[in-house]
Amino acid sequence: MSSADPAVAAPPTLPQIFLAFAKVGLTSFGGGLSGWMMREFVQQRRWLSESDFLSGLALAQSFPGVNVVNLAIWIGFRLRGGPGALLGGLGITVPPMLVAIAAAVLFARLAQSHGLHVAMAGVAAAAVGVSLQTGLRAARRALQGWVPAAVMGVTFAAIFLLRLPLLWVVGVMAPLSIGIAYSRLRRRERQP
Repeated sequence: MSSADPAVAAPPTLPQIFLAFAKVGLTSFGGGLSGWMMREFVQQRRWLSESDFLSGLALAQSFPGVNVVNLAIWIGFRLRGGPGALLGGLGITVPPMLVAIAAAVLFARLAQSHGLHVAMAGVAAAAVGVSLQTGLRAARRALQGWVPAAVMGVTFAAIFLLRLPLLWVVGVMAPLSIGIAYSRLRRRERQP
C-alpha cells in the first residue's frame, strides 16, 4: 500500500480492524466472503487498493486453510503488522463462530421447517453471485494479453472440464504462471 496513493485511506487502528472483520464475518454468508471483504476494505473503507486486495486474495488461496481467514490475516498484517494479523484472524472467526453455535442450537429446534430451507437456498444463491462478481473482477485484471488468457483457460479446462485434481493443476499452473509473469517483468525492465 502506498501512502502517496490518494485512493487509499490512512491505516486503521487495531480495534477498527477487529470490528471491521467481525462485521464482515457476521453479515456475510457462504462462499461470498472474499467478495464482501473486497467491498468492505477496498470500495467502502479504502484501506487497500484493488490490486493489493487481489494480490492478497491470490496469496491467501495459495496457502492451506480457509481462504478468507488467510485473507483476513494477510489484510490485517498489511495494515498493522503482526497485531493486525491476529485481530483480523480473530475478528473474522470468533464472532461468527459464536453466532454459529447459537444458530445450531436454534436450528436443531427448527430443522423440520420448510421456510428455513427456502431461506437458506436464497442465502446460498446470493453468496454465489457475490463470488462470481469477485471472480470476474479478478479475471478482468488478470487478462492482460493472450498468454494470461491461455493460462486461465487451460486451468479452467483442466479443473472444470477434465476434472483433474486441483492440487496437481495448481502445482503445475502456478509455477508456470509465476514464471511467465516474471519473464514479462524482466522484459519490461530491460526496455528503455
